[in-house]
Amino acid sequence: MSDKQRTIAEPMSFSGVGLHTGSLTTVTFKPAPANTGIVFFRVDLPDRPAIPADIDHVVDVSRGTTIGINGAEVHTVEHAMAAMNGLGIDNLFVEVDADEIPNGDGSALPAMGALIKAGVVEQNAERKYIVVDRPVYYRQDDVTLNVLPSDELKVTLTIAYDHVAIGTQYASFTVTEDTFREQIAPARTFCFLREVKMLQDAGLIQGGSLESAVVIGDEAVLNDELRFPDEMVRHKILDLLGDTYLLGRRLKGHIIGVKCGHEKNVLFSKQIKKVYFNGHDQHPLKDYRISSLRQKTALDVNKIMKILPHRYPFLLVDRILSFEPLKHAVGIKNVTVNEPFFQGHWPDIPVMPGVLILEAMAQVSSVLTFTETGEPNGQLAFFMGVEKAKFRRTVVPGDQLVIEAEMMHWRHNAYKVRAVAMVDGAVATEAVMSFSVMDAQQ
Repeated sequence: MSDKQRTIAEPMSFSGVGLHTGSLTTVTFKPAPANTGIVFFRVDLPDRPAIPADIDHVVDVSRGTTIGINGAEVHTVEHAMAAMNGLGIDNLFVEVDADEIPNGDGSALPAMGALIKAGVVEQNAERKYIVVDRPVYYRQDDVTLNVLPSDELKVTLTIAYDHVAIGTQYASFTVTEDTFREQIAPARTFCFLREVKMLQDAGLIQGGSLESAVVIGDEAVLNDELRFPDEMVRHKILDLLGDTYLLGRRLKGHIIGVKCGHEKNVLFSKQIKKVYFNGHDQHPLKDYRISSLRQKTALDVNKIMKILPHRYPFLLVDRILSFEPLKHAVGIKNVTVNEPFFQGHWPDIPVMPGVLILEAMAQVSSVLTFTETGEPNGQLAFFMGVEKAKFRRTVVPGDQLVIEAEMMHWRHNAYKVRAVAMVDGAVATEAVMSFSVMDAQQ
């Protein structure tokens, strides 16, 4: 059962210098009605343009997260967004009189302190969540971000730097208001001294100092002391909580990440949005649980098993959506983390083997020899050859393979098929396949 939406009791402001732009900014948090979401306003610009805190309005991720619309921008929103996420604030108007949220000490404490001082209050509307009921995976190079089903928000993160002052750090938190206040919000942003001039030349960290970040020299941290021995990974968790809150509501899921940053956080959030919005109304306070509506099924798995000889763990078709004998067939394979082949391919980076994608395509292609009613006809299709195979993207747990097979040539005991396997509308694998048809008794 969901709890109530929350906003603040009264307006509250805080001021400071932006980390990257060096702009002196005053931020004013104001109560917002239920079902509003988080909306930023540039009150220093004509007509006070509104910028919804939405992942689709992210316009830059250079050492911070910037949202914008029609040329109006607010830089470095992640710490304030993390504070709202950690305190469970659903609805808020955020007025800023310059182009960047003040950095303060580089943590979420300035924004969180203002929100707590304003007083967090419940509203007469039920809170909605993004309830993770199937995994979402994002990978690029050595960066991974996954979210798995969980009844609460949990974040587990690992970072690794080739520097003695950081090394490899790991932290895991169930994110409650108390753990956010005490264990995550105080963690400060960090940078390397060797990067400072390069970043300043790029127009960044114009407001940076030892009071606004943890600065790491060639051999040690230059600040007097750290707030936590693993302060760097905790700050990465803080950033992740802020960036994912641009989805418009809190997750109920377990986020597991390795070596992530703002760019990857945003791409990961867009992947979550693609999976969970599912084409429905995308207002931030609508319910984004995956629809239980299904496409019309031509053959369910029980009928498929009457016709195909394959069984666990080698039956790689879950459903046939449509088929026309000797012409065309469409089937699906839901790829889950429970697939036995992921135990060895590979445990740390699970990827579906290409040969098994081809096998799934071949099994869907064999449907072309079925009768129109989908009843057994006493024949089996044997996979005889493959040509022009191309693998265009990896297939990972959480993906759904939509496989289309089209008959190219047919004679009484052999046929050739063009097959394509797609994920989220993009081609993952394509090939031309040959089959020989024999009576099952032979």
